[in-house]
Amino acid sequence: MAGTDARGTDLIDVIISDHRAVEAVFTELEQGAPDPEHRRRLADHVITELVRHSVAEEQHMYPAARRVLDDGDEIVDHELEEHAEAEQVMKDLEGCAATDPRFEELLSTLMSDIRHHISDEEEDLLPRLRAACSPEELAELGAKVLKAKESAPTRPHPHAPDKPPANRILDPGAGMIDRMRDALAGRSS
Repeated sequence: MAGTDARGTDLIDVIISDHRAVEAVFTELEQGAPDPEHRRRLADHVITELVRHSVAEEQHMYPAARRVLDDGDEIVDHELEEHAEAEQVMKDLEGCAATDPRFEELLSTLMSDIRHHISDEEEDLLPRLRAACSPEELAELGAKVLKAKESAPTRPHPHAPDKPPANRILDPGAGMIDRMRDALAGRSS
């Protein structure tokens, strides 16, 4: 992608932009929208965004980290553990009515877990990737992440593969099925 504006699709900028969008929904949830249906819609929206974001990281950012960082395997394995834990919370939250007291407990756990994950990435992994990758490579990775999010699943699949090549093969199919389910349920992303 040499010759394009690297800032538009720079991997780090794309990831941080996703983080800020998720944080904005968390803030709205914390401000206590009292209507359970509205809280459910916000939770569904944030789950969709988190799943799409995680899938794209697993397909493109984490393999790059394994390749360019000396301790990339260790870092990525830790990140994947955090993804798996958050995905299980999202799955539990997805199946919980907004009027159920567990809903707020699960939502609180999810927000705490994701904020910890964001902090880890922004304070350690992302700066290290910025230092280890060329601007062109970061732009290419950012474009791949954006593209992956388009066909990514929109619902949590805790037992789906999280490493290439299996995830790159199976995620688009799961994403297509999720989008059909979302349309039938009237759930927008």
